[in-house]
Amino acid sequence: MYDYQTLTRDAEALSTRYECCRLSSAGTSLCGRSLHMLTIGYGEIPILYAGAFHGLEWITAAMLYHFCRRLCQGEESGLTVYGTPVRPLLRKITFYCIPMVNPDGVEISLHGESSAGKYASVSAGKSHCWQANARGVDLNHNFDAGWHVLREMEQNAGITGPGPTRYGGHFPESEPESASIAALCRQVPFTLAAAFHTQGQEIYWKYGEHTPDISREIAKKMAKASGYCMAEPEALASLGGFKDWFIDYFHRPAFTIEAGKGKNPLPYSQLTAIESCLFPLMVEGLLAGAELRC
Repeated sequence: MYDYQTLTRDAEALSTRYECCRLSSAGTSLCGRSLHMLTIGYGEIPILYAGAFHGLEWITAAMLYHFCRRLCQGEESGLTVYGTPVRPLLRKITFYCIPMVNPDGVEISLHGESSAGKYASVSAGKSHCWQANARGVDLNHNFDAGWHVLREMEQNAGITGPGPTRYGGHFPESEPESASIAALCRQVPFTLAAAFHTQGQEIYWKYGEHTPDISREIAKKMAKASGYCMAEPEALASLGGFKDWFIDYFHRPAFTIEAGKGKNPLPYSQLTAIESCLFPLMVEGLLAGAELRC
C-alpha cells in the first residue's frame, strides 16, 4: 500500500535530494492533510499531473511519485527517460505534480474510518470501499462541468447524499480538495493537465464543445506509447470530473487516464507493470504540453 505518511516521507526526501525539485502544498484536505505538490524543472511552460482523487486509487500516487523521481534522476544524470533528454525538457517546462488529491480518502480506505477524525461516522463500516473524501463527497464529481445535470443523474440513480462514491456534493467545488485544485489551475496557466485513476487501461480525452482539436492527436500518441485505448466515459462518469472542468473552463487539453486492470484497489504488485505502460504515456504528455501555448 501507499498511504499519506509514505508519500509525505518520499516527497520530502525527493525535494531534499534533488535541486530541480521543490515541495509545496496545493491546499489542505478536510482533515488538515497537505495536498503535497512537487514542482520539477525551470521552464516557462507549466504542465499538471494529479492522482489519487479517489481513496481506493492510492496506487496512482505511488506511480506519480516514481515518475517524479525518474525525472529528477534524468535531470541530474543528463540521461534520457524513454528516449527523451530530460534536461532540455525541464528547461522548457515546469512539471507540477499532485500525487494525492484526496489524502483523507486514501487514509480511510487503507486505515479505516478513524483516519477521518471528527468525520469518522460518515465512513463507519464502509472504509473498505471508500472513494470519497472524509465528508462523503466524490471529488471527481465535484467540479463545475455539467454538475447540475450530474446531480439529477445521481438522484435518479438513488445517490442523494454522502457516501463511498459518486455523490457530487452540495455545489461545485464545495470541498477544500477540489476547490484547491481548481484555484491552482486558475492561478497557473497549465497548457495541459492529466488526472490518473484506476482501472481500465483507457484514455479519456474529450468533453463537450470546448475540447481542443489537438486533444485527439495527443491522445493517439498516448495510446500508441502505452497500449491503452482511447475512450469516452458514459453515464455518471461523463460529467463533473476534473478533466471535464479543465477542458470546459480553459479550452485546453486535459486527460483522464485509467491505469491498470482489475478491481479497485489494485494490488501494489501491479505497480511495475502500470509504470511500464504509463511512463512513456506521461512523457508524451509532457512533450505535447511543451509545444502548446496558452
